[in-house]
Amino acid sequence: MKRSAWIIIAAAAVPAWLAVDTCNRNDMTVRQHILKRLYPVLTGIGRLTGSKRATYLPDRPVEPRLPFHDLKTTLGSGEDLPFDTFKGKMVLLVNTASDCGYTPQYEGLQRLQERYRDRLAVVGFPANDFKQQEQGDNREIAAFCKRNYGVDFPLAAKSSVVSGHTQHPVFRWLSDRSLNGWNDRPPVWNFTKYLVDGKGRLVGVLEPSVDPEGPEMTALLDADR
Repeated sequence: MKRSAWIIIAAAAVPAWLAVDTCNRNDMTVRQHILKRLYPVLTGIGRLTGSKRATYLPDRPVEPRLPFHDLKTTLGSGEDLPFDTFKGKMVLLVNTASDCGYTPQYEGLQRLQERYRDRLAVVGFPANDFKQQEQGDNREIAAFCKRNYGVDFPLAAKSSVVSGHTQHPVFRWLSDRSLNGWNDRPPVWNFTKYLVDGKGRLVGVLEPSVDPEGPEMTALLDADR
């Protein structure tokens, strides 16, 4: 079947996903419930069109010019999280938002954290950079993620991840080849994923439509055994 036909079928299925039970919403807004229900359609269309599905890998492992493990972040709770605690583990760093079509990826990120817990750390970086899709404060963000997606991995304090003078230092490292050794790509949207290996080398950049549990990600994680 042609790609256009699949897109038409997916679009026709959308109304069935919009039947939101407003009496059983936890602390989700109607918009957030709709986005959660639409996520399978969104990812299906993304697979068909290739939208935001690119994966960028270095030709070979590249040593960073500024050591990754020298970095740190402040969590939403106010505690510091020094990255030298991650030595020997892979680290997946993701800019997140509560009101995005990709917000249901929190579930996949949590399952990924549980599946690879002995050798992977996931860290979320809530940001309001794209269409103001993260307007909550740190407390509200943490409560939303825990109640609706069971998130127990660390969430950094809300910050900016796009290029500019307010960019979080961790994302400056991730998107500046003079620091990480090879990559200049900042996040293109919420849920852009950056994977760092146990030696502190950036080994992959995966765009938002790439499923956290998809073959692109698991191939990178399984290759680091």
